[in-house]
Amino acid sequence: MKVLVTGGAGFIGSNLCEALVEKGYDVICLDNFITGKRDNIKSLLERSNFTLIEGDIRDTDVCLKACKDVDIVLHQAALGSVQRSIKKPLDANSCNIIGTLNLLEASVKNKIKRFIYASSSSVYGDSAKLPKDESMPVSPKSIYAVTKLAAEYYCRLFYSLYGLKTISLRYFNIFGRRQNPNSIYSAVIPIFLKNVIKNKPLVIYGDGNQTRDFTYIDNVIYANYLAAFSENENVYGNYYNVACGQNISLNEIIVLLSKHFKKEIKPLYTKERMGDVKHSLASIGKIKKDLKYKPIINFNDGLLILLKQPIKYDLYKKE
Repeated sequence: MKVLVTGGAGFIGSNLCEALVEKGYDVICLDNFITGKRDNIKSLLERSNFTLIEGDIRDTDVCLKACKDVDIVLHQAALGSVQRSIKKPLDANSCNIIGTLNLLEASVKNKIKRFIYASSSSVYGDSAKLPKDESMPVSPKSIYAVTKLAAEYYCRLFYSLYGLKTISLRYFNIFGRRQNPNSIYSAVIPIFLKNVIKNKPLVIYGDGNQTRDFTYIDNVIYANYLAAFSENENVYGNYYNVACGQNISLNEIIVLLSKHFKKEIKPLYTKERMGDVKHSLASIGKIKKDLKYKPIINFNDGLLILLKQPIKYDLYKKE
């Protein structure tokens, strides 16, 4: 079994590559290293069942080459961040929509058995209804969310039009090992940890009462594995929330960090950012039913695991 992981040197992609290599699958990592890091896959480069292709998903020839003789595609490559997409909408569009379309077409031409797409909870927008389930209307608030939703639609159409077995996974605020804390577009948890350790202020955009369904990386690996190998015919062309089904506010995270580091942490509150969602909580009933998924690590346990790991900020250069 040969698996292609796009964005395989990124945060989520490198964790998927590592897990699949350890399980004995032949893994191809495709990455252009715009946001991915070579250090993330350094330990895999000497493994006989791991291959690196340096290339861009916006290049059709690269996509065709990467998909050759592949059984399953786990498409994680994207230009992430709501704020980055607002500043650079054309880049977000070309990477997240055109790049995905290139891979879908290459998958059809190479007769790929299954295509798993990394979508986002941002497609729901700022709906007052919680938890957010897959039957509710989508209402993206940012360019990033629009690109993720558009690519989702392409995945569904490629199943109905061409028979490519696609599944979209809507990730909810993933955190864990190898998440870059040094970019201005980094996620909140790695930034918080970095700043606490360096005795810098923790900036919160808004009042800190905003909530997220933070999901530890191992849950995402598990969901991708289930999607890749499910025997349920109803999953094709479908889309699923990937989360823990529990939410926590940023202020509550500050309290947890204060207890762990045994010091009072006073965040610096500033104005809300454009495109940010106030509250997010996932319903995971659909993925439990169709893919037999259940969270394997809850938020508190995931945070403890992360806090016990050595954090090597020098591995990253500011983007």
